[in-house]
Amino acid sequence: MAQDIVTRFAPSPTGFLHIGGARTALFNWLFAKHHGGKMLLRIEDTDRARSTQEAVDALVDGLTWLGLDWDGEPVSQFQRIKRHQEVVEDMIARGEAYRCYSSPEELDAMREKARAEGRPPRYDGTWRDRDASDAPDGVDPVIRLKAPLEGETVVDDMVQGRVVIPNKDLDDLVLMRSDGTPTYMLAVVVDDHDMGVTHIIRGVDHLTNAARQTLIFKAMGWDVPKMAHIPLIHGPDGAKLSKRHGATGAEAYRAMGYLPQAMRNYLARLGWSHGDEEIMSHTDMIKWFGMDAVGQSAARFDFKKLENLNGHYMRSTADVELMDHWKVYLQHADGGAEILEWLADPANEQTALTALPGLKERAKTLMELTESASYLWRQRPLVCDDKAMKILDDGARAILSDLHALLEAAGEWAAEPLEIAVKGYAEQKELKLGKVAQPLRAALTGRGTSPGIYDVLIALGREESLGRIKDQAA
Repeated sequence: MAQDIVTRFAPSPTGFLHIGGARTALFNWLFAKHHGGKMLLRIEDTDRARSTQEAVDALVDGLTWLGLDWDGEPVSQFQRIKRHQEVVEDMIARGEAYRCYSSPEELDAMREKARAEGRPPRYDGTWRDRDASDAPDGVDPVIRLKAPLEGETVVDDMVQGRVVIPNKDLDDLVLMRSDGTPTYMLAVVVDDHDMGVTHIIRGVDHLTNAARQTLIFKAMGWDVPKMAHIPLIHGPDGAKLSKRHGATGAEAYRAMGYLPQAMRNYLARLGWSHGDEEIMSHTDMIKWFGMDAVGQSAARFDFKKLENLNGHYMRSTADVELMDHWKVYLQHADGGAEILEWLADPANEQTALTALPGLKERAKTLMELTESASYLWRQRPLVCDDKAMKILDDGARAILSDLHALLEAAGEWAAEPLEIAVKGYAEQKELKLGKVAQPLRAALTGRGTSPGIYDVLIALGREESLGRIKDQAA
């Protein structure tokens, strides 16, 4: 019988979903979906100073926006402390762990001695085999793993290959602090076992933890999950992605107007590939994904490539669906509340939907689309920008007066007859089309640049278009 695949995404709540964490979540999600398995969500919230409900909500919000769902309820690591303590007591009973009463001063002395002798600074096992009767009064001990002193620990990593660590390089790590709280190393192992995790997919910066966690699994006689340590994400300069490169949180990309499907596609291609495929549907990603195609070298975040990919998704997304994404964006954008209020009128939403085909052809992000669409909700008389004001000289205003009369008489308010009328007027007056279209654009939008002029006329409709033209006519 085939093993049911269970992966997990286990972030620490730091206030937002880091883009590296988002990629880790995506890889776990894709791997689970590809194999018909489950992805679980565990919030590693044992650091109580940083772990607020607001931070947890931000993580969940980021995952939800990206369209990455999980199975069951999120698990709080902090709420499982009693279980962690039970396991440690079990390990002591098995002879796999012991109480250590070394003071901070004694530990410092051990480290200094090791350094002086050219050895790695680690615990020397003073309390490893001492009798409990030797314990000093009034000292709360830490509990340490009784790690093997000889041999080696092997991690057969699905991405990094066979990693061998001599056990002499792994000290008796602390499992439980003197205040009874578990360390990260112990809590992760107990939670992964209890949650039935079969595959641990995480960043390569956790590779050093893999051998130590393997020892804990084996000390408890538990199966060790398969592990895959994926490459980190670097900035364009080759350094680890950080705030100096720009946005590092998923919520920042939402606020900049990127689409979740574009972000998923882009993040999937960071460190994993399927031939030369750049654009992948949701279904294709799940169908094609496998750890065998994940590279070992760091992936570089290319903001320009993301922008171009987002432009593709903007153009290929159906207008009604794009409208839904636009509304989500506006909830997080400066000035978005006012636009959402305008869109709440069904007639205005229909106006925006009419304009979307032309708007999305020229925009690479929802931020750009919003800027281009601003002519829709601007109030008459429009305040023109500098470029529009330069266009609207006396000659241009005379042209607008002619166009107002011409378009007012138009029988059908549709792109083709309007285009024929405007072009016919330019030919009749022996003017280049730009000499006619530019004043019309300035009058309709108050801008020197805008979506296609006929798209604008159709989106605004007869009455509003003629009113705006009349406002600027001679």
